[in-house]
Amino acid sequence: MKKLDKQLYKHVDLLIQRYNELECCKNEIINAYLILEEIYEKGGKLLIAGNGGSAADSEHIVGELMKSFKLPRKLNDIEKNKLKKINEELGETLGENLQGALPAIALDGHFSLSTAYMNDCEPLLCFAQQVNGFGNKNDVFLGISTSGNSKNILYASICAKAKGMKVIGLTGSKDSKLASLSDVCIKVPSSETYMIQELHLPVYHCLCLMLEDKFFGNKK
Repeated sequence: MKKLDKQLYKHVDLLIQRYNELECCKNEIINAYLILEEIYEKGGKLLIAGNGGSAADSEHIVGELMKSFKLPRKLNDIEKNKLKKINEELGETLGENLQGALPAIALDGHFSLSTAYMNDCEPLLCFAQQVNGFGNKNDVFLGISTSGNSKNILYASICAKAKGMKVIGLTGSKDSKLASLSDVCIKVPSSETYMIQELHLPVYHCLCLMLEDKFFGNKK
């Protein structure tokens, strides 16, 4: 795996400065970032799943990746001209308002699909079914589980691995089945559910900041 660009260390350093207890996760955060950087460079996407508060985190991550987080993500002139070539008036509006995006899908939000699958098949496989349908070799599955043992996340992780995808786990401090399935598992130093969730947020914010800096940092 390649090394982290020097300019991106500032985000990790700031994270550790603000949350000293996350020093123990530093290498895993960097390695998770490098996996995500690689898949986005290859034109892949991120699939994310979690339960309860972790489902909300999944949606939160998508919101940071699919639109501007801190940096402007204006389209370049070539992209704007392609839109205007199709329709001058509407293309102008699109060109001025669309933002660059890093493709990410939260698997908790497809209610018709999920309820149909849970009713007709095996409820705990609803995330795995979406990984099976959406996932490709150059994609990554991010499984968020405070215990690391949520069965629907484990099923989805196994499905992802079988499709040749990389798996990133985001858990609490305890050893878990998700950790053993993951290419990288970020185990934040807590075993209390709400405290784990409180530490998950700055971790994934850091990852999103690093990705935005990498792919949009040169676009002012």
